[in-house]
Amino acid sequence: MRSIAEIAARLEGYDPQALSATQVGEFLAQLVEPVRETQQVGIFDALDRVLARDIVSPISVPPHDNSAMDGYAFDGAQLTADAPLSLEVVGTALAGAAWRGSVGPGQCVKIMTGAIMPAGLDTVVPQEFTRADGGRVVIPPGLLRPGDNRRLAGEDLRAGEPALRAGHRLGPAACGLVASLGIADVTVVRPPRVAFFSTGDEILSLGEAPREGAVYDSNRYTVFGMLKRLGCEVIDLGVVRDRPELLEAAFRDAAARADAIITSGGVSVGEADFTKAMMGKLGDVAFWKIAMRPGRPMAVGRIGRSVLFGLPGNPVAVMVTFLAFVRPALLRLMGAGAAPPPLLKARSQEAMRKKPGRTEYQRGLVTTAPDGSLQVRTTGNQGSGVLSSMVQANGLIVLHHGQGSVAPGDEVDVMMFEGAL
Repeated sequence: MRSIAEIAARLEGYDPQALSATQVGEFLAQLVEPVRETQQVGIFDALDRVLARDIVSPISVPPHDNSAMDGYAFDGAQLTADAPLSLEVVGTALAGAAWRGSVGPGQCVKIMTGAIMPAGLDTVVPQEFTRADGGRVVIPPGLLRPGDNRRLAGEDLRAGEPALRAGHRLGPAACGLVASLGIADVTVVRPPRVAFFSTGDEILSLGEAPREGAVYDSNRYTVFGMLKRLGCEVIDLGVVRDRPELLEAAFRDAAARADAIITSGGVSVGEADFTKAMMGKLGDVAFWKIAMRPGRPMAVGRIGRSVLFGLPGNPVAVMVTFLAFVRPALLRLMGAGAAPPPLLKARSQEAMRKKPGRTEYQRGLVTTAPDGSLQVRTTGNQGSGVLSSMVQANGLIVLHHGQGSVAPGDEVDVMMFEGAL
């Protein structure tokens, strides 16, 4: 387990007072180590869990050559380019049972989708492309090639080969694939335990009476939602007041119970320094100023064996820093080996002012233009306390570190929320 200083020494140009978004990602990739404990779960409980071991296919999928269509199976060698083919129908092959008859030249078998291809037959003509002629069917010339509309045994998966690799996060399609192999249980990484709390004397919990200068805590609920959607085991420690003894108790409790700790508030310049002081007292922590907007201040490190993420207090800044940095780090903690989702390209519908030297994350609404391309506009006021703008958005417009102002019609990158929010 590397210290903060050791990780920092590996990063070229590391400056905690002026970190780029790219450097933050590189740092966190070295700080966070995956959970090693595993669990055995059934398929119905495996959604969004991360595989701890490769799944090797015990069977070939499909197990036999089979028909991709409702139609007629025959030997494709009989096809000619310039004359129709007339075939006698000698039986029917249904899905779920092999047809045991034999087929000779000039004959075919009526076959249903998924039915095993009878021996010696390799081609299927869809029923709607044929013409009935008594007990025969006629296939027009030039319609097919030998082997058309046949699914080959093992063309999806072959027995003995990996079907899914360790580190794969199981979505609905992957769960269906595992079930198609006859596998009922999978070995997955234990979901990470993440403790979180908000800090500040000005923060009200739900149920408290309003008071002058105080605001209701929204950060706990947005962080809770993002953690649950990620599949984490969530430990809510509530709101912790700016008292050293209360903060120390909260951090010690979180470190004893969780793989990761997330706080909001208390890391900005000028705030009461109890939170930062307690982080420094109890752990190995770096305090950063990131070249980004919103969300410049951030603390990262460890308290005991728990990874610490100290996020800013403004609601939008919390969500942006979570999406940009904490979510990828928690996926690594979960053992997920997947690459981050690609940024989409969309044309800006408006001008956006920006100076090179920092990364900006604008709340955006992506829609489809009349020509079918993607277009995006901001959701208005981009203040870091305007939570309603995140509700209206379906993604973040990412204006990169070296990028300047954007003119209408310019192409920009967009980080879609895709269920993360």
